[in-house]
Amino acid sequence: MRYEWLVGLRYTRSRKRAQGRNRFISFISLVSMAGIALGVTALITVLSVMNGFQDELRSRILGVASHAEVTGFDGRLTNWQQVSEQVRRNPEVLAAAPYVQAQGMLSLDDAVRGTLVRGVLPADEETVADFARYMRVGSLDALAPGRFGIVLGLELAHALRAQVGEKVTLIAPQGLVTPAAVLPRLKQFTVVGIFEAGMYEFDSGLALIHMADAQVLYRMGDEVSGLRIKVGDLFDAPRVARELASDMGGRLAIRDWTMSHANFFRAVALEKKMMAIILFLIVAVAAFNIVSTLVMAVQEKYADIAILRTLGASPSSVMAIFVLQGTVIGVVGLIIGTAGGIALASNLDVVIPFLERLLGTTLWNKEVYYITDMPSTVLASDVWTIVTVSFVLTLLAAIYPSWRAARVNPAEALRYE
Repeated sequence: MRYEWLVGLRYTRSRKRAQGRNRFISFISLVSMAGIALGVTALITVLSVMNGFQDELRSRILGVASHAEVTGFDGRLTNWQQVSEQVRRNPEVLAAAPYVQAQGMLSLDDAVRGTLVRGVLPADEETVADFARYMRVGSLDALAPGRFGIVLGLELAHALRAQVGEKVTLIAPQGLVTPAAVLPRLKQFTVVGIFEAGMYEFDSGLALIHMADAQVLYRMGDEVSGLRIKVGDLFDAPRVARELASDMGGRLAIRDWTMSHANFFRAVALEKKMMAIILFLIVAVAAFNIVSTLVMAVQEKYADIAILRTLGASPSSVMAIFVLQGTVIGVVGLIIGTAGGIALASNLDVVIPFLERLLGTTLWNKEVYYITDMPSTVLASDVWTIVTVSFVLTLLAAIYPSWRAARVNPAEALRYE
C-alpha cells in the first residue's frame, strides 16, 4: 500500500486523544457523513415513490385507454375488418378491437351529466383494455346487442345516483329533423355494471355500451370510429405506430398513448426532475461540509505536512492524502445512504402503517389516492445516477482544501514549532 493511503486512512480513522479542535473536526466529519447519508436516502426514496406513481398511473390510464389507435381522418373507419387484419400482421401487435366513440348526455330523474360514450365489443375490448379488474358491480360481458345495456364509471354513477338495474336516458347530439323542429335522439339504457379505474377523467366521464347499439344510436351503419391496439411492450408503441402508418400509406390517422396523454406524462417527468434537483442540493450542502472539515484538518496538520515535505513527499502526494480523507467521508455516507434508501423504498408498505400507528394520524388516505399502498419502484439507473453524482460532489469538495495542503511551505510551517 502506498504511503499516501496509509497516512490518509490514519488521519480519517484516528480518534485517539481527540481533544479540543481535533474533537470538533471529528464532529464536523460525522455531520458531513450523516448529511450525505440522509440526502442519498431521501433521493432514492422520493424518486422510487415517483417511479411507482408513474407506473401506477400509466397502468391505470392504459387499463382504460389503449396503446395506440387507428382512426379515419373524418372520425369514421370503413372496412374496419380489413384494416384490423392488416394491423394484426405486425408482429408487435397483440390485439386490435373496434370501437365507436361519441359525445352524449345521460339523465336520470333530475340529474344530467355529459359523458363520452364508447361502443365496444366486450370480448374484443378485454384483449386491449383491463376493465375486468376495474369492475365494481356487474360485468362487461353483460353488454349485448339490442339489449341496450350500459356500464358507467363510478363517479358518473354517483352523480346520476344510478344503480345497477336502473334505466338512464342517453341523448345523442344528432337530432331528428321534423317539420316542427329538430328533436334530439334519445334512448333508454339499463345500467348493467359500474367500474372504477381510479382516474377521475374516466370514472366521471366514460360510459360503455355495445358497439352495435352505438352504431344504431349514432347512425354509423357498419362503420366504426377506429381500432384500439395493444402491443407487446407499451414503450414500443410509438415505433409500432410509425410502422403501421408507413404500411397504410398515410391513409389513416394513428396515435399512440404518448401522444394522447403527452402533457400529463411530461408533467410527471418534469416533476421528477425538479424533485431530483432539489434533493441533490441537500447532498451538495452535506458534501461541501467536507470543505470545512478538510480546511480545519489542514490547519491542524500543518506541522505534519511540513515534515512529510522535508522527507521528500511531493505536493501531489500531500494532496492525495487529504483527497483520500474527504473521499472516505463521502463514500461511507454514500454506502449508508444507498443501503438505507433502498431498504426504505422497498418496505414503504410496512413503514407507512407503522408511522401512522406511531403518530396516530393518516399519512396515506386510500379514499383520496385510490391506491391501497404507496407505490414504490427502485430503478437501478436512478440509484447509479444518485451514487455517481453524489460521489463527484464529494470529490469536488475535497479538491480545494487538498490543493491548499499541497501548497504548504515547510519552512514557514516549522518556523514556530
